[in-house]
Parts: sequence; structure tokens; C-alpha cells
Amino acid sequence: TQMVLPVEKVMYQAQEVAAVLATSRYAAADGMAAVEVQYEPLPVVVDPRKALEPGAPVLRTDKKDKKDNHIWHWEWGDRAATDRAFAAADVTVKQDIYIPRIHVASIETCGCIAHFDKVNEKLTVWMTTQAPHAIRTVFALVAGHVGLAEHKIRIISPDIGGGFGGKVPVYPGYVIAVAASVLTGKPVKWIEDRMENLQADSFARDYHITAELAAKKDGTLTALRIKTLADHGYADAAANPSKFPAGLFHVCTGSYDLKAAHVEVDGVYTNKPPGGIAYRCSFRVTEAVHTIERMVDLMAHQLGVDAADFRMKNFIRPEQFPYKSALGWEYDSGNYAGALQLAMKRIGYAELRREQAEKRKRGELMGIGISSFTEIVGAGPSKHFDILGLKMFDSCEIRIHPTGKAIARFGTKSQGQGHETTYAQILAEELGIPAKDIQIEEGDTDTAPYGLGTYASRSTPVAGAAAAMAARKIQDKARKIAAHLLEAAPDDLVWEPGKFSVKGAADRFKTIQDIAFAAYTNHPQGMEAGLEAVSYYDPPNLTYPFGSYICVVDIDKGTGEVKVRRFVAVDDCGNIINP
Repeated sequence: TQMVLPVEKVMYQAQEVAAVLATSRYAAADGMAAVEVQYEPLPVVVDPRKALEPGAPVLRTDKKDKKDNHIWHWEWGDRAATDRAFAAADVTVKQDIYIPRIHVASIETCGCIAHFDKVNEKLTVWMTTQAPHAIRTVFALVAGHVGLAEHKIRIISPDIGGGFGGKVPVYPGYVIAVAASVLTGKPVKWIEDRMENLQADSFARDYHITAELAAKKDGTLTALRIKTLADHGYADAAANPSKFPAGLFHVCTGSYDLKAAHVEVDGVYTNKPPGGIAYRCSFRVTEAVHTIERMVDLMAHQLGVDAADFRMKNFIRPEQFPYKSALGWEYDSGNYAGALQLAMKRIGYAELRREQAEKRKRGELMGIGISSFTEIVGAGPSKHFDILGLKMFDSCEIRIHPTGKAIARFGTKSQGQGHETTYAQILAEELGIPAKDIQIEEGDTDTAPYGLGTYASRSTPVAGAAAAMAARKIQDKARKIAAHLLEAAPDDLVWEPGKFSVKGAADRFKTIQDIAFAAYTNHPQGMEAGLEAVSYYDPPNLTYPFGSYICVVDIDKGTGEVKVRRFVAVDDCGNIINP
């Protein structure tokens, strides 16, 4: 939590302290320039380690009985088994890794237009949010006591110029615009400029990691141990599941058959803007992948073996799937060796290693980097995943019109990923309606079914699956209507995309368009008219895409200039939706 506008002290550079309302941007800028603020310097702490030292200034004095800068402690895995594995290890490596704080830097900054209709007592907010329904619920929970009930709030998220996790939080500008509109009864617009966006929006990464990896003399990996300080700035802005305050960082065993692992993370307050955004890829997975891949490289170097061969030796084998990792994740499938072998073949790995050895003899620098990653995406399932207590399912509502055209609405919100194409293709495959005849809508809480939004690579695995499930409900009803039209038993019909035909009489069929028209004009007696369905999909597990990347660089010893010569990426695409 954070104050919308601080009244006693600011906690980070560029924190908002005043709001100016005006009828033009120029007048607002003049008004802002006229605001004078007197600041008294206070002790500052920007290093999370120093923030935890005895005697460090306590930053969140607004929190009752808060006596230090520690936010939370979280750990996962079997500590005792991991300690035993390290004690028995022939070889260990240890490394301090810092993944710096970054800004998501979307091409479009954050902004909104809030309009409170005093006649109907309804608030409409057009805003750049990745999660419209969650934002509506948050507004209602915070402002319900002043009359802003959820059924009187409409959030519309139009086309968004990038999100990357940075457009999940509720920023002070949103709150001020809403409050100003409620007070004045007029629409109020707030749009960040780029400097405001880069200075004061929520940030990502800022992980201080100490990692250790253990192995046998023959190169078999045995255990992983990680301790991390997560610098969350002045406010913990992470929209992580309640059960996992460090997100899914414990996918850090990666693609390797480790028998023991333990990970612990501590969140820390510092005098920086809010931190913890899950920038690109599901909830701290990038930090986890970087850590394990760095440690695997270090161990290969320590043992004096080739980094690719070392990975091949320790990969989870295809026959081991479904595989339960040392930290409890159940990987559904994978062929890690196959992905790395393909990348090595495409880039000419053996020849490059020979070239590298020859260049080193001449004192020249050439690098070959490998990353063989396993991600974890598609949150829910709801038994483990929530945002502010809201379970992480997602939704689709499909309505087929009498003429066979369709509209489908979703609880997600595209920021350029191409949902309009992907969802239409899923429905086209399930129902046989051409994708061009399917209208996709997202981002309007008054029309779309409730959903948790788009972030953490979850839309296609969860909302896309909801589309398929809703389509199958429609297909079930369509079968009964087709049976009625063809005067046949439902079980005697054969479905192929776009039509039902009678078994053994292929010339007797009804298209989905015929069935849609009949759903409004000639449906069986006792059947509800129309052809539509809603599905709220709660996935049974996450998905675990994988891949191998190889990069070749040349380095100028005199200037340090790095030139990327070759880059090959091999990705597991699962079931490819867009041909």
C-alpha cells in the first residue's frame, strides 16, 4: 500500500506530492510550476542489505508497529535434504548475482479519463490497464463506503501500447482523476509524460541473489540453494499470488534433474519507487532462469567440461515426464536435449568451438553463450493462484447470431499480443465458423465476463482454453438442433468443423450456419432458444514451455566492444494456434 499523495514525507525521487486540475494541459503545467514544496533532507537507504542493518532508518512508519524495513520472508523446498546434499557434494560453486532494477518502458505511458455521471451515479474510467475487472473490484473495495459500488463502476481498457506488468498496478494518477471527477462531476484526464513514467511508475527485477550449486565428481548435479534479497522500493507493487510472494521464482531448478533444492527470498523496503513488477514472463521466472543457467555455466567451467555437454548430462529426460521437480512443480512435458541439439546443429556449434580455441591461441576473444530454459506460465490453477484474493481463472462468452456470425468476449486484455487473431482461430477450429466472421471483444467490464486480465503469459493457456470449452458447450447444443433438423438421433451424427452429418449418409448434413439460424427459428420444443455459452476455465496445472538459445559474440580487447555475430533460438511452441 502507498499514499496517493504524501502529506508529511516523500519516500522516493519524483513521488507525487500535489495534483493540479485545469481545463488545458498548458494551464495545468503552469499550475504545477507554481506549486512550491519545501523539503527537509532525511536519511536515505537505497541498498536492501543496509536497509536490514540494525539502526537503519525505518521507512514505513505509516505501518503500525513497524520497527524495521523487512516486508516478508518466504522459502520453499527441503532445507535439510539440500544441506545434506551440499555436505556430501564433491564439487560446489557459489555466486553472487545481481539482476538490476529495470523499468518496463512501454511505448505508451499510463493514463486514464475518469467520468462520474452524477445523474446515474455511475463512474466510467477509460484507462491503460491490463486487468480491467480486477481494477474495478479494487476501486469498489476502496471506495465502496463513499457510494462507488461495483455495479456502478465501468472500466474500459482500449487499445494499449504495451503493458509488460507495469499496467497492472493502481497508480496515484488514476485515483486522483477518479476523485476529481466525482468531486467536479466533469471528465478528468490524466496522462503521464515519459519522464513521469520512467521516474515514478513501478519497477521490476532488483534481485540480489546468492546461489550455490552442488555436483558429483562425474558431473552429476545434486542440489541447488538460493538466498535472495528482493528490493521492492517504498511499496511492494508485486501482484503476486498470496501463496507465492516471490512469484514463481522457485522454478529455479530449470531443466535439470536435481534431487534437492531450497530457495528463500526476503522482501525489503528502500527509498526507491515501488518495485516487484513481474516484467515479461510469469512472476519472476526470468530471474529464476538467469540464476540456474549462470550457475550451470559456472559448474561446467569448474569441472572443465563443455557447457553444452554438461547440460545434456543433467537434463530431465523425455521418459521422466510428467516430472515433479525438487521444488514441487509438475512439468507436463519436455525434450530439452532435443531443443539444445537442434540449436547446436543450426548454429554449427562444434565448428564454433574449434574457431574459439584457435582465436584464444592468438589472444582474440570470442564468446559462445547457452541458455536452456524452462518457463512456467498459464496461471491459475486457482487452488494455488490469486491476485488480491481473486482466484486466477479466466473466461469467455460466445454468442452466435442467427446468420452464423459470432461475437466472443473475454476477461483478458491484449496489449499487442494479437488476441483478436488467436482467439478467433481457436473458435474457428472448434466451431467451423471462419475467423473473419468472429468478432473478439475485451477490456469492457460492462460487457465482458469477469476475468483476471493479461499478464504472466496466461491469456492463451487460460482464456484461450475457456474459448475452447465454451465452444464445445455450443457444439453440444448444436448437435441436438442438427438432430432435430435432420430427424436423426444425436448419437447418429458425425461432427467435422463447420457441420454435422448423418453417419453413413454424408449428403445429409447441416452447417453451423444452418444450425445457428434454426436456434432462433426452428429449435426443438422445450429447448431454450439461442446459441451461446459462457465458460470460466480453471486450469488443472500450469504449462512449462522450454527452449535453448545460443549466442556467439566477438569482443574487441582494445575497446571492449561486443558484437553479436550469431543468435539461434529454439522454442517449444506446444500446439501452434496461428499457422
